[in-house]
Amino acid sequence: MNDTDIPAEPPRAEPAAATPTAATPAAPAAPAAVASAAAAPGAPPAAVPVVAAAMLPGWALPVGALVGTVAVVSLTLALLGQQRVKALEQELVRRQQDSQGQAVEARALARQALDTVQATESKMALLDARVSETALQRTQLEELIQQLSRSRDENALADIDAALRVAVQQGAITGSAEPLTAALRQAEDRLARMNQPRLERVRRAIARDLDRVRAVAVTDIASLTIRLDEAIRTVDELPLTAQIERRNHQAGATASAAASAAAKGAAAARAASGAASVPAEPAWVQWWTPVRDGWLAVTGRIWQEVRDLVRVTRIDAPEAMLVAPEQAWFLRENLKLRLLNARLALLSRQFDTAQSDLRDALGSLERYFDHSARRVMLTAETVRQVAGQARQLNLPRPDETLAALAAAQAGR
Repeated sequence: MNDTDIPAEPPRAEPAAATPTAATPAAPAAPAAVASAAAAPGAPPAAVPVVAAAMLPGWALPVGALVGTVAVVSLTLALLGQQRVKALEQELVRRQQDSQGQAVEARALARQALDTVQATESKMALLDARVSETALQRTQLEELIQQLSRSRDENALADIDAALRVAVQQGAITGSAEPLTAALRQAEDRLARMNQPRLERVRRAIARDLDRVRAVAVTDIASLTIRLDEAIRTVDELPLTAQIERRNHQAGATASAAASAAAKGAAAARAASGAASVPAEPAWVQWWTPVRDGWLAVTGRIWQEVRDLVRVTRIDAPEAMLVAPEQAWFLRENLKLRLLNARLALLSRQFDTAQSDLRDALGSLERYFDHSARRVMLTAETVRQVAGQARQLNLPRPDETLAALAAAQAGR
C-alpha cells in the first residue's frame, strides 16, 4: 500500500503551521498536539479521530479489515461446525440406542433359537431311537419269516453248515481234529436219517472229508503235557555223573553179610551135629573155625572199601565231573525250567520254541546225568518222544462238504 490509496480528507480548520511537513524531526510533536487538542474544551469532537487516523500507517486499515473478516468467517465456521457435531452426536446416540435395542432383540431371538434347536435335537434323538428299534424289529421279523418259510431240508443243511464252521474254528483254536471229526459224523448220521436222494452228493462229500481228517496225525497236546509233567517230577531223583555211587558198596556189604550169616549158620549146624554125635575133632579146631569166619568177613569188607576208593569210568563230557555238589540243585532246577517252558510252548501252540527247549533239556540229560541209570534212560526217552510228536500240523478244511452244502441250498 502507498499514500495514494488513502481517500482524501476534508480541509482542516487548524492553522497552516500545524500541518506536518516532510521533515523527519517534526513527527514526534504529533502526540502532544493531539493531547492538547483533546484537552481543549471548545474543540469539536471529530477532530481527535481524524488526527489518529492520520497518525496510523497506510496499510493498517486493510489489514485490520482483513483480520476482522477472517475472524468473522472463522467464528461462523466454528458455529456451523459445532452445530454439525451436535447433530452428529445426536445421530450417533440415536443409532446406538437402535443398535442396543436390536442387540437385545437378537439375543432374545438367539436364545429362542437355541431352545428350539435343543428341543429339535431331543426329538431327533427320540426319533432315531425309534427308527433303530423299528429297524431291529423289522430285521428280526424278516429272519423269523425266513425261518418259517424254510423247509425241513433247508434247515438241516443250514444247521450242518453252521456246525462245520464252528468245528473248524474250534480245531484251529485247540489244535485237535476231534471237533471237526465229531461234526462230520453228526452231519453224516443226520443226512442218513433224512434219506433224501438230492442230498446224496452232500453225503459223499462228507465221507471223503471225514476220511481226509482221520488220515491226518494230529498232535495230542494233552498227552504230551502229561509226559512232560512226569519227566519234571522225576528230575530230582535222577543221579548225576559227578555223584559218588554206593550201589557196589551196598552190594558188597550185602554179600559180606550173607557170607557171615552163612558162616554162622554152618557153625551152628556143626555145633548141633557135634552135640548130637560124639565129638571127633580136637578143641583147637572148634575155636579156630569161628575165628577164621570172622577174619574172612572182616577182610572181605576191607577189600570192598578199598575197591570203592578207586573207580574207573568213561566220561565223554569232562565238565560233568566238575559240577560241585552245591551246584547240582541249580542244574536240576534249570532242567525243570526247560521242561516247563516246553510245556507252556506246547499249550500255546509254539512248537518251534518247544522243540528248542526240549533239545536243551535232552542235552543236559545226556551231558550231566548218569546214562547207565534206568531212570535217566526213561526220562531221556520220554523227552525224545515228546520232541518227535510236537510238530505243527495243518488241519484239513471240509471245503468239499461246504461246497456241496452251498450247491444243495441253492437248489442245484
